[in-house]
Amino acid sequence: MAPKDTTLKCLPPSVRLIMVMFLILIPAAGSARQVNCSQPNQPALLEALTPIFNLSAIRPVMNMTTRTTVMTYFTLYGILGVDEKAQLLNTYLWLHYWWMNEFVSWDPSQCGNDRITLPRKKFWVPDIVINEFMDENTAPFVPYVYLYSDGRVHDAQPVKVVSSCNLDIYTFPFDIQNCTLTFNSYIHLAMDIKIKLGRAADHITEHSKNVMTTMGEWELLEITAHKQNQGNDDGAYVDELAFHIRVRRRATLYVVNLLIPSCFLITVDLFSFLLPPHSVDRSSFKMTLILGYTVFLLIMTDLLPITGNTIPLINVFFSICLALMVASLLETILITNLLYGADDFPPTPRWIQVFVLQILGRLVCLTWKSQGPKDSDRKPSAVVAQRKADDVLPLEKGPAVEDSAVQELRILGRDLQAIRLQVEKQLVRSHSSEEWIQVGFIIDRLLFGLYILFISVSFITIIIIWVKSYNQ
Repeated sequence: MAPKDTTLKCLPPSVRLIMVMFLILIPAAGSARQVNCSQPNQPALLEALTPIFNLSAIRPVMNMTTRTTVMTYFTLYGILGVDEKAQLLNTYLWLHYWWMNEFVSWDPSQCGNDRITLPRKKFWVPDIVINEFMDENTAPFVPYVYLYSDGRVHDAQPVKVVSSCNLDIYTFPFDIQNCTLTFNSYIHLAMDIKIKLGRAADHITEHSKNVMTTMGEWELLEITAHKQNQGNDDGAYVDELAFHIRVRRRATLYVVNLLIPSCFLITVDLFSFLLPPHSVDRSSFKMTLILGYTVFLLIMTDLLPITGNTIPLINVFFSICLALMVASLLETILITNLLYGADDFPPTPRWIQVFVLQILGRLVCLTWKSQGPKDSDRKPSAVVAQRKADDVLPLEKGPAVEDSAVQELRILGRDLQAIRLQVEKQLVRSHSSEEWIQVGFIIDRLLFGLYILFISVSFITIIIIWVKSYNQ
């Protein structure tokens, strides 16, 4: 050994490096030959493979320009949850990697087996990562890989993947999410490692649905694969393989606990218009509904989604319901004030009599028929009463010899004329009050119709959006 070491030290540094690499690669080239087992059992096969374990630090190819093709696929074992606020998808995967180790092969009949499980640390393993990985993997660690007689290596391991995903919860609870898992080498370029799909995407989807154990909120629709081609022939890029996981939320829980109770409450508020508008119980009833709906939303806060990139449509739905209840209460307050304060209002203007009492009255089937005294009848009666009162007053200055009974009759006539004037004034005021009351009834009936129309249009629009998103 001494002459050999002396010879290497005498060489220039560049030549010395080449010689060292040559000495290292000679055993590697020799190990490419088929290993021979002394006996057809695992101990003999393990002893024959021992020299290969020293090559775990380098990529297992005879020629460094040869690419290592890693066949990649996975099985989606469970969908653990979705965090809308953090935009995260939590899944549990069974990952599978296949690649060739050109340093080893053996005869299965000679060694007694066509495969063997060996510790992972004794072999070179590709540094495949998931780009969207956002948290530590807490799945159990599998320390073994399969080595086959033809040099194939199979690495299978469970992974709990917390991945970033651009979640769109606009159509919650009928939303469909499409999340991507991108597999690529962390440091090797495409000239070294090429990633290919190891199993058809349809087979991956079918197998995942068969083995999936978590049948909770989310339902797996399909898994598709997409190969991202960089277009560079020199391989100076990182090769990537993207899987698209399409899942749909199960909406039964949210329909039963959120949408149906909300529809019941808004329906009760709708039929509260059938209560007499001049009744105080109507406003208190509507106020109780608003308080009950607010408490309902507070209780159901945990079921509502946390706002992501967009406001969920169900939040708009609840806001519309609450706004309609508040508008209905304000309308009741307005109508109640109009009905109870009609006696203090001035006579109805002419345009209200024409537009509201006549046109809108016919539209809502509440035609107004005026039965009070007209202005032309009021003035003559007042004038006649005043003239008769003037005729009575001079008669009081007549001769004192008149009979006292006649005098009493005259006084009684004067009192009756005064009572008649008061009654006519009251009739005029009562007629104006009835007109205002009728205006209140017409407005209430009109707003009731508009309330039904607005609810129908809003609900049909929201339902159409939900149905379209659910059938995508």
